[in-house]
Amino acid sequence: MSAHMSDSKNFEVLTAEPVRLAHSPARRVRTWSREEKTRIVTETFAPGANVSAIARSHGLDPSQVYAWRRKALESGMVAPLAEARIKPVKFARFDAVASDMVEIIVGDVVVRAGGDVAADRLAAVIRAVRAA
Repeated sequence: MSAHMSDSKNFEVLTAEPVRLAHSPARRVRTWSREEKTRIVTETFAPGANVSAIARSHGLDPSQVYAWRRKALESGMVAPLAEARIKPVKFARFDAVASDMVEIIVGDVVVRAGGDVAADRLAAVIRAVRAA
């Protein structure tokens, strides 16, 4: 230890003011009305809705929309849709046969398509059959 220790302590207080640099972007704080939040949260509860896509379409971070959803559910202001009775998927046995024609069974509907049908067209037909 040193031979002489001073009992008095000296310190200096530094003060600073935040200054925005010329090249830094200005941060914009956006406020959302209750109606806007309700509309966005309602969109996310639609069957098959993609919360992240909905959030980004409104210029929001997905975590913000998930937080709004959680608060809405906890408060009881909204309730998730009751799960619709989902019909079990039945798989049928099939035999692979070399053919230019393919049969796709969706429920009680049989879709027959030739090898010349474009994949996106066939997908649209199958979606329409499922929706019917």
